[in-house]
Amino acid sequence: MTEKRRTLLIVEDDPALQKQMRWAFDQFETVVANNREEAIAQLRRHEPALVTMDLGLPPAPDDVTEGFRLLGEILALAPDTKVVVLTGQHDRENAVRAVGMGAYDFFAKPFEPELLTLTLDRALRMYDLQQDNRRLKIQQGSALSGVITRDAGMLKVCRLIERVASANVTVMLLGESGTGKEVLARGLHELSPRRNERFVAINCAAIPENLLESELFGYEKGAFTGAVKQTLGKIEVANKGTLFLDEIGDLPMPLQAKLLRFLQERVIERIGGREEIPVDVRIVCATHQDVKGLIQAGRFREDLYYRLAEIVVDIPALRDRDGDAVLLAHAFVQRFAAHHGRGSLSLTDDAVQAIETHRWPGNIRELENAIKRSVIMADGNCITAEDVGVGLEGETEALEALNLRVVREEAERRAVVRVMARVNGNVARAAEVLGISRPTLYDLMNRFGLKKEIST
Repeated sequence: MTEKRRTLLIVEDDPALQKQMRWAFDQFETVVANNREEAIAQLRRHEPALVTMDLGLPPAPDDVTEGFRLLGEILALAPDTKVVVLTGQHDRENAVRAVGMGAYDFFAKPFEPELLTLTLDRALRMYDLQQDNRRLKIQQGSALSGVITRDAGMLKVCRLIERVASANVTVMLLGESGTGKEVLARGLHELSPRRNERFVAINCAAIPENLLESELFGYEKGAFTGAVKQTLGKIEVANKGTLFLDEIGDLPMPLQAKLLRFLQERVIERIGGREEIPVDVRIVCATHQDVKGLIQAGRFREDLYYRLAEIVVDIPALRDRDGDAVLLAHAFVQRFAAHHGRGSLSLTDDAVQAIETHRWPGNIRELENAIKRSVIMADGNCITAEDVGVGLEGETEALEALNLRVVREEAERRAVVRVMARVNGNVARAAEVLGISRPTLYDLMNRFGLKKEIST
């Protein structure tokens, strides 16, 4: 069964150029329109992902009024549709105006079909990304709806959170700053039997050491100067619910001993009090630090670690989540554009490339802040790499890595090397394991420059 071709709407009143474009873009299912009314009818009927359009349309082909009117209607009816505007050789002003309105790109006539095809392919990839993002948000309508991902590693983390949510075990979330540890902690709470009780969060690194004990355990009236009334601590406030201890690696050693006692006995004593108060609370903690390294350095109690780490969840950094940076960027653009009343905003190709190649040391938090700033600062309806504020570091390598043929050949080469090593160079056995014929294996070995005696 052949894959269904994607639809391209060509808005052009010149029959000869119509025919040329249909022939040049035969990889698409092309539909044509001669004027604005026909174009809108075809748009409603076929819902194309891509549109190419001339600005000079009947009844006044020498004027751009009808073309801009059509462009506005297309963007209003189908804001995700990618429109490539065709202009005259010296009509850059109108081309820039079209892009400012929300067109994906522009090309001057006469155009080279190969170059326009590349632009259409890029536009289609961006359209598909936006559709994937929308589908993901619809599918996710769960407690983990705040997690937007297509990465296998992150999806595995989500499944683990879902599995352990109903078990009354302590969970330790490990990951760099900005990877979404609190989002996952809240998801864990919402998926648990405690969902109708309180979720209480405290950042152990954000509160001075001399105040942290009273924040956690509370105090009685008169316990110290300024204690004018009895005050419950976060642990007690979270009774029957979930307590999230963020940056647990920064918890001072004296409080580590007191927290360990609570985890063992499940009772607390307020500062200045003598009464043991039973508390039923689930503990979820998180840190960006290497806890085992802290243990070796004598800065974290090993017995507390094993109490807190009944289940350990390692959250991958954004740079290790294939495709998620761009996926999240599109979601943030939509969210902040709606919040700031910016209408339909989209990322340009150079912005997408910059987002893909940037390492994002601050992870999702850094990306979110960059997109929020770019939505506010962007001119027109397009967000550029300059607006995002990150460079195209490693662009050459990144673009090469996206070449499917290169990726496929490298995967085949690694598979052949590994199998030949495991079967000690036995070509017949290697071909059997790889599921190919011996002549095919010999061809692959010749192509990759591998010798029969390979042993690594």
